[in-house]
Amino acid sequence: MSPTNTTLLVIDVQKGLDDNTPFHGGHRNNPQVEHAISTLLTLFRTRNLPIFHVKHNSRDPSSTLHPSHPGNAIFPFAAPSPSRPIDEPLYEKSVHSAFIGTSLEADLHARGITRLFVCGFTSNMCVNMTVRMAENLGFEVFVIEDACATFDRVGPDGVLTRAEDVHAYAMSDLHGEFCSVIKASNVQGLLGN
Repeated sequence: MSPTNTTLLVIDVQKGLDDNTPFHGGHRNNPQVEHAISTLLTLFRTRNLPIFHVKHNSRDPSSTLHPSHPGNAIFPFAAPSPSRPIDEPLYEKSVHSAFIGTSLEADLHARGITRLFVCGFTSNMCVNMTVRMAENLGFEVFVIEDACATFDRVGPDGVLTRAEDVHAYAMSDLHGEFCSVIKASNVQGLLGN
């Protein structure tokens, strides 16, 4: 795998998706997700590889991700590096897919990027939708499952599904059909020397 056609796509790593956020379901799986994402950011920056950042601007005024709320802000550890403005662009969206209403697809193609390593929030929503579209658009996609997280969900039957199960279902739905689901520890080997 050539690193020159590779990027890290960091989706919605925002304060409003912190653990125990009631708006999004309370309990979040993967308490180590911030550490995993931080480690990936360091790896890509050290190798001078591009990192494409995505931020969700909810249209729902009651959402913690609405631009009027402090939760809309990107966690400082995951913010684009000001010293790499060309290599760490930020795309703002108001729907689940990072490809809708943004120049993400065109910008990836313009840079010759064909392989995406994806991490962020939430496994079953914006990560899921973006990955599905990326594969449909012809990109080779790797989802870093321990660098993604989601929340508890209540189904239409009123039954609570734990975040760990929601995450596992999302990963199993994606793997083999839309992407390869991998661990953060696999990324360095896949990038090569």
